[in-house]
Amino acid sequence: MHLYLVGFAALAMTGTALMGIAGIVTGWVPRWMRVRVLRPKLWGYGVVVGAVGMSLYMFIGPFRGPDLSMAPFAMTGMAMFFAGLWLQTLSRRPGRPGIPERR
Repeated sequence: MHLYLVGFAALAMTGTALMGIAGIVTGWVPRWMRVRVLRPKLWGYGVVVGAVGMSLYMFIGPFRGPDLSMAPFAMTGMAMFFAGLWLQTLSRRPGRPGIPERR
């Protein structure tokens, strides 16, 4: 059962990171998010940071076993995940207005 869980988690985090990379490179956002996301590149960065953080948390934390020496690394992964969520939240807000050029 453990191997199936690790495989599914790796597949899910890889898919999530690929969606974030697509958002960074092309500005693509999944259909259910298009109405709310105003800055797709920032959303993509948030998704990639969140996926890396959750992967770090899962594979160094719960999936590794009860090794307390790895707890700081796992908690760093959780902090990265929350930073990614914050970036995704910021991507729903409009950016700063551009400064008009003076002639």
